[in-house]
Amino acid sequence: MKKNIFMVSCFLLLSVFPPAGAKSAPGNSIVVYYFHTTLRCPTCYKIEQYTQEAVEKYFDKEIKAGTISFKAVNVQQEKNQHYVKDYQLFAKAVVISMIKEGKEIKFNNLTKIWEYVRDKEKFYEYIKTETAKYLAGVK
Repeated sequence: MKKNIFMVSCFLLLSVFPPAGAKSAPGNSIVVYYFHTTLRCPTCYKIEQYTQEAVEKYFDKEIKAGTISFKAVNVQQEKNQHYVKDYQLFAKAVVISMIKEGKEIKFNNLTKIWEYVRDKEKFYEYIKTETAKYLAGVK
């Protein structure tokens, strides 16, 4: 019984207090999306890998604070088909979305991913720079 009370107390405390180091206002965040279809080529997998690695490498603290997240989304799944229209997608894409007060206020389709995919360091730098621009707007 004491163990259950302790577990419930811990859960309540963790859900009430934000993580240490959280700097964005409540409801403010950045989502870095990788949009893909079910069938993908090796380059498409590389784009997903590089994007996720870059976000995790340069924004680890913000990920832990809940300010930035990475999401890979299959737009061929029925529940995700709205993204094609929402972001005017015509190919696999990386899109950065800024959320303020719980609502998306702007987004950027990073079209240069195809230009930089053969140079990992340029690709990482592109993701880092564009994500940092949006991050500055939510702090």
